[in-house]
Amino acid sequence: MTAGLIAAPGTGTDVPLAVWPASTAPLPRGGLSVGGVDLAEVAERFGTPAYVLDEGEVRARCRAYRAAFPDGEVLYAAKAFLSRAMARWVREEGLGLDVCSAGELELAVTAGFPPGRTVLHGNAKSPADIADAVRLGVGRIVVDSTSEIARIAAAVGPRGRQKVLVRVVPGVSAGGHAKIRTGTEGQKFGLSAADGSAQDAVARVLARPELELAGLHCHIGSQITSAEPYLAALRRMTGLLARIRDDHGVALPELDLGGGHGIAYRPGEPALGPETLAAALRTELAARCGAAGLPVPRLSVEPGRAVVGPAGVALYRVLAVKRTGGTVFVAVDGGMSDNPRPALYGVRYAPRLIGRAPGAAPPVTATVVGRHCEAGDVLATDVELPGDVRPGDLLGIPAAGAYHLSMASAYNMVGRPPVVAVHEGAARLLVRRETLGDLRLRDVGD
Repeated sequence: MTAGLIAAPGTGTDVPLAVWPASTAPLPRGGLSVGGVDLAEVAERFGTPAYVLDEGEVRARCRAYRAAFPDGEVLYAAKAFLSRAMARWVREEGLGLDVCSAGELELAVTAGFPPGRTVLHGNAKSPADIADAVRLGVGRIVVDSTSEIARIAAAVGPRGRQKVLVRVVPGVSAGGHAKIRTGTEGQKFGLSAADGSAQDAVARVLARPELELAGLHCHIGSQITSAEPYLAALRRMTGLLARIRDDHGVALPELDLGGGHGIAYRPGEPALGPETLAAALRTELAARCGAAGLPVPRLSVEPGRAVVGPAGVALYRVLAVKRTGGTVFVAVDGGMSDNPRPALYGVRYAPRLIGRAPGAAPPVTATVVGRHCEAGDVLATDVELPGDVRPGDLLGIPAAGAYHLSMASAYNMVGRPPVVAVHEGAARLLVRRETLGDLRLRDVGD
C-alpha cells in the first residue's frame, strides 16, 4: 500500500513517494495524481488549503485490517477523521466504529452506521453523552471511572441492559510523544490495575443488573511502531482476566487493546502494519490464555491514523519566500489552524512541489511555515525544496489524513479547509470550506 520510488519528471532523480497514497502517479511537468485525479486541478477547482482523501486507499486499509484480524473486531477510531462518507466507507468495509462523544455517534448513526457496531469512549462522558449512547443503542460503553457506572445504569433503567468494558491502565509506556502516551499511571485515562481501581470497577459493574461486563479495554498510546508494547499490555491484561476469573468466577469474552498503530510521515520512517501486529498478538494471546486456563477472548483493535492517515494529502499555496538568518522560510496559506500537530507533538512532514518542474537552481533546505501569528506555526523543518520555489507554487504534504480536520480550529478567524475525496479519476466534495460568513453567523452579540 505504498507508492515506492517514482521518478520525478524533469528532474532526473528519484523522489521518494513511499508515504503517499498507493494510487499516486507522476504527471508531466512535475505534476502528481492521486486516485486518478491531478492534484493541481483539485487545487484550482476547490482552492487551497484543502485536504485530499483517497477513497481507494481508505478502503484498502480497512480490508487489510479485516484480513489481519478475521476472528476479531476492528473498530475505526473516528477521532482521527469522521464524515458521513467516511462512516459509509468504514461500514461497507466491515469495520466497527470507536467514538468519543455524542457528536461523533450522532453523525455516524444519522449517516446509516449501525449503532450496535459502535463503542463509546471518553474519560469524562457527560450525562447527555451517556443518555444519547443508550438511546441510540450503542454496542458497548467503555467505563473510565467508577462514577460512570451508576450513571450508565441509571440511563439504562431497570428494564434494560447495556454492555460495557472497563478501561484498564496496564502500566505500559508507549507512543511518539509524552502527550499521547496513555497506558501509564499518572494520566487521565482509565483505572489502575496496580492500585486496585480497575478491580473495584469490575466488581461494581458485576453487581449492577442493568450492566453486562463484556470485557476489558486498554489503550497505551499513539504512533507506536513496534508490536512489543502491545504484547506487554496483552500480558498484563490477560493476567487481570485470570484474576477476575478467580475472584468472580467470570471468564470475560472480550479484550480490546485500543489503537495507536504508527504510520510513516517521512520516507524511511517505520510503520506498524496490521499483519505484523495481528500475528504477534494472536500467538501471545493463545499462549497466555492457555497457560492461565482461560478461554481465548475475542480481540478488538481500534486503528484510526493507520486507516486514514496515509490516505490524505494537504495542499497549500506558497504565499512568500524569504531568507532570514540563514534560514529559508516558505510561507503557505494554511498552518496550525488546519494542522496543529507539529506545534503540539513535533511531527515532521515531507512537503513536495507539485504542478511544475523545478528550475536549474540547486535544491535548498527550507522551513515551511504557516500564516498565523505564532512563532510555533511551523509545518515542516529542514525539508528539501527546489531552489526556485516561489509564491504561487503548490505544495503537497502526504500522510495528512488523520487529526488534521478533526483538530482544526478557526484561529485568526481563518476558516477550516474542505475535504475532497478522489477515486477512480473523479473528485467530489465531502466537507465544504468554512467561510467567513460561517464564522460571522456564530457571533450573536451586539
